[in-house]
Amino acid sequence: MGKVEDSIKDFKEQQAKILKMGGDKLVAKHKAKGKLTARERLNLLFDPGTFREIDMFVTHRCVNFGMEKVEIPADGVITGHGLVNGRPVFAFAQDFTARAGSLGEMHAKKICKVMDLALKAGVPFVGLNDSGGARIQEGVDALSGYGKIFFRNSAASGVIPQISAIMGPTAGGAVYSPAMTDWIFMVKNTSYMFITGPEVIKSVTGEKIGFEELGGAMTHNQKSGVAQFACESDEDALNKIKELLSYLPSNNMEDAPVVNTGDDPRRVDPALDTIIPDNPNQSYDMKEVIRSIVDNGDFFEPHEYFAANIIVCFARLNGRTIGIIANQPSVLAGCLDINASDKGTRFIRFCDSFNIPMLTIADVPGYLPGSDQEWNGIIRHGAKLLWCYAEATVPKLLLVTRKDYGGSYLAMCGKDLGTDMAFAWPTAEIAVMGASGAANVIHIKEIKAADDPDAKRQEKIDEYEKLFSNPYCAANRGQIEAVILPSESRPRLIDALEIMCSKRELRPPKKHGNIPM
Repeated sequence: MGKVEDSIKDFKEQQAKILKMGGDKLVAKHKAKGKLTARERLNLLFDPGTFREIDMFVTHRCVNFGMEKVEIPADGVITGHGLVNGRPVFAFAQDFTARAGSLGEMHAKKICKVMDLALKAGVPFVGLNDSGGARIQEGVDALSGYGKIFFRNSAASGVIPQISAIMGPTAGGAVYSPAMTDWIFMVKNTSYMFITGPEVIKSVTGEKIGFEELGGAMTHNQKSGVAQFACESDEDALNKIKELLSYLPSNNMEDAPVVNTGDDPRRVDPALDTIIPDNPNQSYDMKEVIRSIVDNGDFFEPHEYFAANIIVCFARLNGRTIGIIANQPSVLAGCLDINASDKGTRFIRFCDSFNIPMLTIADVPGYLPGSDQEWNGIIRHGAKLLWCYAEATVPKLLLVTRKDYGGSYLAMCGKDLGTDMAFAWPTAEIAVMGASGAANVIHIKEIKAADDPDAKRQEKIDEYEKLFSNPYCAANRGQIEAVILPSESRPRLIDALEIMCSKRELRPPKKHGNIPM
């Protein structure tokens, strides 16, 4: 055998050894937990045959605590690029079978390299996290590695979409990189995130709590709002990531792909003409309105389980990606609260960063009252919605279906926050407050002095409703471009989007504003 053949044989042997990851025993143990291996995950994420691995032969340089004798295949992380739905993406996948996917100097360097390449190329970046945390034997080098990743998360924010999947343990400093990305997917029962684990909490505070309850997928989707998606399995998470990417542009200099969905842009839906209940205190499902309006009734919803009184989702109108922010009357009457404000704010900023037009559908009686909301900063959190709508320069459409009162009228993209075109159904009520509250404020003396205060109060309520509990006062002032039939919402919104999709709007130069946090 000649020198060339020897070289090729040596390469194949080294490659085969690395491709075995942590070895058959550890791989079998990993898969017994219902998890895919790092390489299987990447193969599922990318279109078949398109993934190209880089830095396969990188090894650690640690010589402390006997680490010079320890081999870690690919240093515990697989990095590379490929095509997702035919479009380029960079990614990494931590390999828990290789020293628990622990992050050290070279592990971090591999991740940083693909982050840098993704930023240079202007393509999305996906991180599949499954790690025991910092490689303690490497000390400050491991901490430095996290810092370098965090710095790049910040630099890439608003330039390329960044997506994280939590597919195993993610604890301590490892949680901050996912938290700095745009979207977090978690897998039920096999993934968790927390700063300090159950044992530390027990030793410090005495509280007993399990991994899933402390930092599992549903905890972070329902309670904390840290994660936006709770998935049934690794496969489900990867398929949802691919679906999300289909709605997004590759970077902030592009528009999202236009897709031929086959749905007639002139389609009307008579069912919408009867969806609003006669009783103003009765709820309805705003998702039915969204399904009726968007192409083929399809939408992709982040934060499904968090702050359900507001809906955020991606959908398409005549093939164009649009971000929808809508009150949900069937949860807390659609009131805005702290969590709903935060949820809406981050979605608005993402859409504006990546040139995704926004449709706001308003049915909001106001901000949720209560000392708990006030003490926890509803003023500060609610101001974020006003700030972000005003800051956004993408095409902004508004549809008012029913109640749209007071400060929450403005917080749901009121006309003066830069809405390009606003529409209202005939059932819309646009006013400073509801008729009952308004009558009690304006006519309190007259009501108290009346022989029958209840009858006088109802008289004044009816009077106020006739004057203001309709869309026409706002339309008279040009705050609403058109009052439309509910059944015609889809074609009217599509026409507005098509004419405004070339919108250009500039703001005064500045480093950045000081958003109320």
